[in-house]
Amino acid sequence: MSLSPTVTDLAQLKDRPAVARLMAWKSEAVQGAKFDRDELSIYVGRDLIREACALLQSDAATKFNFLSDITCVDLYPSEPRFEICYHLLSHTRKERVRLKVKLAGDDPSVESITSVWSGANFFEREIFDLFGIRFLNHPNLRRILMPDDWEGHPLRKDYPVEGYR
Repeated sequence: MSLSPTVTDLAQLKDRPAVARLMAWKSEAVQGAKFDRDELSIYVGRDLIREACALLQSDAATKFNFLSDITCVDLYPSEPRFEICYHLLSHTRKERVRLKVKLAGDDPSVESITSVWSGANFFEREIFDLFGIRFLNHPNLRRILMPDDWEGHPLRKDYPVEGYR
């Protein structure tokens, strides 16, 4: 079975419900999209991620009712350095989408989505602890895996292999 070629042109992806709904809401919210191996990734502006998640959750055309995961990728030494990936699932439509937000290394902060999905709480705390990404308006942003006195963020690519000495 051969795979379809990767599609990155927004004009070709506008028939996808998530892309169409976000473009109709605010076209500047969608900074890019990619459909590859039957998976849709949408790049959303940092300042609009919470509103985009709320829209995709509540809109009848999308109904992404479940946040399955949030993760982070450190692209060091490239800029923007970080990508936050939100994995959403619509049970009724049996569809998945990945929202991505790019963050600069000198200002790694983004709005928390705990007001949309309360389950985002621990995912965001884990990313804060291991990568140092700040989630604005998070109800309890503190370390979750590392000791409170731990220096640095061990999943950053520039973190020393044996820790700071």
